[in-house]
Amino acid sequence: MGMSNKTLLNAKEIEIILHRLACQLIENHGDFSNTVLIGLQPRGTFLAERLALLLKDNYQIQNIQLGRLDTTFYRDDFGRREAPLQANSTQIDFLIEDKNVVIVDDVLFSGRSINAALSALQSYGRPRNIELLVLIDRRFSRHLPIQPDYRGRQVDVINDETVSVHWKEKDQNDTVYLTTNS
Repeated sequence: MGMSNKTLLNAKEIEIILHRLACQLIENHGDFSNTVLIGLQPRGTFLAERLALLLKDNYQIQNIQLGRLDTTFYRDDFGRREAPLQANSTQIDFLIEDKNVVIVDDVLFSGRSINAALSALQSYGRPRNIELLVLIDRRFSRHLPIQPDYRGRQVDVINDETVSVHWKEKDQNDTVYLTTNS
Protein backbone atom coordinates (compact mmCIF):
# COMPACT_ATOMS: atom_id res chain seq x y z
CA MET A 1 0.00 0.00 0.00
CA GLY A 2 1.70 3.20 -1.15
CA MET A 3 0.66 6.79 -1.42
CA SER A 4 1.86 9.13 -4.13
CA ASN A 5 1.49 12.90 -4.25
CA LYS A 6 1.14 14.89 -7.42
CA THR A 7 1.10 18.69 -7.40
CA LEU A 8 -2.09 19.97 -9.01
CA LEU A 9 -1.45 23.67 -8.29
CA ASN A 10 1.68 25.42 -7.09
CA ALA A 11 1.84 28.65 -5.09
CA LYS A 12 2.02 30.88 -8.20
CA GLU A 13 -0.97 29.17 -9.82
CA ILE A 14 -2.96 29.46 -6.61
CA GLU A 15 -2.14 33.17 -6.42
CA ILE A 16 -3.38 33.74 -9.98
CA ILE A 17 -6.59 31.82 -9.20
CA LEU A 18 -7.17 33.86 -6.01
CA HIS A 19 -6.91 37.10 -8.00
CA ARG A 20 -9.35 35.80 -10.61
CA LEU A 21 -11.82 34.73 -7.91
CA ALA A 22 -11.49 38.13 -6.19
CA CYS A 23 -12.22 39.90 -9.49
CA GLN A 24 -15.23 37.68 -10.18
CA LEU A 25 -16.57 38.50 -6.71
CA ILE A 26 -16.11 42.23 -7.34
CA GLU A 27 -17.95 41.95 -10.66
CA ASN A 28 -20.95 40.51 -8.85
CA HIS A 29 -20.73 42.25 -5.47
CA GLY A 30 -19.21 45.67 -6.10
CA ASP A 31 -18.01 47.23 -2.84
CA PHE A 32 -19.37 44.34 -0.72
CA SER A 33 -21.68 46.71 1.16
CA ASN A 34 -24.41 44.08 1.04
CA THR A 35 -22.26 40.95 0.84
CA VAL A 36 -20.65 38.76 3.49
CA LEU A 37 -18.08 35.99 3.19
CA ILE A 38 -18.53 32.84 5.26
CA GLY A 39 -15.58 30.43 5.42
CA LEU A 40 -16.40 26.86 6.33
CA GLN A 41 -14.34 25.40 9.17
CA PRO A 42 -11.77 24.08 9.24
CA ARG A 43 -10.21 24.44 5.78
CA GLY A 44 -12.44 26.95 4.00
CA THR A 45 -11.55 29.64 6.50
CA PHE A 46 -7.98 29.94 5.14
CA LEU A 47 -9.33 30.58 1.64
CA ALA A 48 -11.92 33.06 2.92
CA GLU A 49 -9.31 34.96 4.95
CA ARG A 50 -6.93 35.06 2.00
CA LEU A 51 -9.65 36.39 -0.31
CA ALA A 52 -10.71 39.03 2.21
CA LEU A 53 -7.10 40.19 2.50
CA LEU A 54 -6.67 40.31 -1.26
CA LEU A 55 -9.90 42.26 -1.74
CA LYS A 56 -8.77 44.77 0.88
CA ASP A 57 -5.10 45.13 -0.05
CA ASN A 58 -5.22 44.80 -3.83
CA TYR A 59 -8.71 45.97 -4.72
CA GLN A 60 -9.41 48.57 -2.02
CA ILE A 61 -12.59 46.91 -0.76
CA GLN A 62 -12.66 48.23 2.77
CA ASN A 63 -15.58 46.79 4.67
CA ILE A 64 -15.53 43.06 4.23
CA GLN A 65 -17.57 41.12 6.72
CA LEU A 66 -16.01 37.71 7.18
CA GLY A 67 -17.47 34.92 9.26
CA ARG A 68 -16.45 31.38 10.10
CA LEU A 69 -18.99 28.60 10.22
CA ASP A 70 -18.61 25.14 11.71
CA THR A 71 -21.06 22.66 10.18
CA THR A 72 -19.96 19.58 12.17
CA PHE A 73 -23.23 19.00 14.01
CA TYR A 74 -25.39 19.82 11.00
CA ARG A 75 -23.94 17.10 8.79
CA ASP A 76 -26.29 14.29 7.82
CA ASP A 77 -23.56 11.74 8.52
CA PHE A 78 -22.77 13.25 11.93
CA GLY A 79 -24.03 10.29 13.97
CA ARG A 80 -22.46 7.66 11.74
CA ARG A 81 -18.81 8.38 12.32
CA GLU A 82 -16.57 6.19 14.42
CA ALA A 83 -14.50 8.88 16.05
CA PRO A 84 -16.15 11.69 17.99
CA LEU A 85 -15.96 14.88 15.98
CA GLN A 86 -14.22 17.92 17.36
CA ALA A 87 -16.13 21.07 16.62
CA ASN A 88 -14.38 24.22 15.48
CA SER A 89 -15.74 27.57 16.52
CA THR A 90 -18.39 29.42 14.62
CA GLN A 91 -17.84 33.18 14.54
CA ILE A 92 -20.51 35.15 12.76
CA ASP A 93 -20.89 38.45 14.56
CA PHE A 94 -23.21 40.10 12.05
CA LEU A 95 -26.71 39.51 10.71
CA ILE A 96 -27.07 37.88 7.34
CA GLU A 97 -30.69 38.94 7.00
CA ASP A 98 -31.26 40.16 3.41
CA LYS A 99 -27.53 40.02 2.65
CA ASN A 100 -25.72 38.27 -0.17
CA VAL A 101 -23.81 35.41 1.40
CA VAL A 102 -20.83 33.79 -0.29
CA ILE A 103 -19.99 30.43 1.28
CA VAL A 104 -16.28 29.68 0.87
CA ASP A 105 -14.72 26.21 1.03
CA ASP A 106 -11.49 24.71 -0.23
CA VAL A 107 -12.73 21.53 -1.94
CA LEU A 108 -16.26 20.74 -3.12
CA PHE A 109 -16.62 16.99 -2.85
CA SER A 110 -19.90 15.26 -1.96
CA GLY A 111 -21.72 18.54 -1.23
CA ARG A 112 -22.61 17.44 2.30
CA SER A 113 -20.64 20.22 4.01
CA ILE A 114 -22.38 22.81 1.85
CA ASN A 115 -25.76 21.26 2.55
CA ALA A 116 -24.93 21.39 6.27
CA ALA A 117 -23.83 25.03 5.91
CA LEU A 118 -27.17 25.94 4.33
CA SER A 119 -28.97 24.42 7.34
CA ALA A 120 -26.64 26.07 9.85
CA LEU A 121 -27.01 29.52 8.25
CA GLN A 122 -30.76 29.50 8.87
CA SER A 123 -30.02 30.34 12.51
CA TYR A 124 -28.41 33.64 11.46
CA GLY A 125 -31.22 35.13 9.43
CA ARG A 126 -32.59 34.82 5.93
CA PRO A 127 -30.10 35.89 3.27
CA ARG A 128 -31.20 37.57 0.06
CA ASN A 129 -28.99 35.23 -1.94
CA ILE A 130 -26.40 32.51 -1.27
CA GLU A 131 -23.49 31.69 -3.56
CA LEU A 132 -20.72 29.10 -3.30
CA LEU A 133 -17.04 29.67 -3.97
CA VAL A 134 -14.56 26.80 -3.94
CA LEU A 135 -10.91 26.52 -4.82
CA ILE A 136 -11.25 22.97 -6.14
CA ASP A 137 -14.40 21.51 -7.65
CA ARG A 138 -14.15 17.71 -7.67
CA ARG A 139 -16.49 16.61 -10.40
CA PHE A 140 -18.16 13.19 -10.42
CA SER A 141 -18.16 12.88 -6.65
CA ARG A 142 -21.31 14.79 -5.77
CA HIS A 143 -24.03 13.15 -3.69
CA LEU A 144 -26.26 16.24 -3.75
CA PRO A 145 -27.32 18.68 -6.49
CA ILE A 146 -24.89 21.41 -5.42
CA GLN A 147 -22.64 23.30 -7.85
CA PRO A 148 -20.25 26.21 -7.25
CA ASP A 149 -20.87 29.74 -8.54
CA TYR A 150 -17.14 30.42 -8.46
CA ARG A 151 -14.48 27.76 -8.88
CA GLY A 152 -10.74 27.97 -8.94
CA ARG A 153 -10.09 24.73 -10.78
CA GLN A 154 -12.26 21.81 -11.78
CA VAL A 155 -10.65 18.42 -11.19
CA ASP A 156 -11.78 15.01 -12.32
CA VAL A 157 -10.77 12.65 -9.54
CA ILE A 158 -11.36 8.94 -9.28
CA ASN A 159 -12.41 7.23 -6.09
CA ASP A 160 -9.10 6.32 -4.49
CA GLU A 161 -7.64 9.79 -5.03
CA THR A 162 -7.90 12.67 -2.61
CA VAL A 163 -7.34 16.35 -3.15
CA SER A 164 -5.69 18.27 -0.33
CA VAL A 165 -5.16 22.00 -0.19
CA HIS A 166 -2.21 23.31 1.80
CA TRP A 167 -2.06 26.96 2.94
CA LYS A 168 1.12 28.67 4.00
CA GLU A 169 -0.60 29.98 7.16
CA LYS A 170 -1.00 26.43 8.38
CA ASP A 171 1.04 24.05 6.22
CA GLN A 172 4.07 26.25 5.40
CA ASN A 173 3.24 26.45 1.69
CA ASP A 174 0.43 27.06 -0.79
CA THR A 175 0.01 23.87 -2.79
CA VAL A 176 -2.83 21.66 -3.97
CA TYR A 177 -1.94 17.95 -4.02
CA LEU A 178 -3.61 14.99 -5.61
CA THR A 179 -2.88 11.93 -3.47
CA THR A 180 -3.35 8.45 -4.87
CA ASN A 181 -3.80 5.59 -2.43
CA SER A 182 -2.72 2.47 -4.23
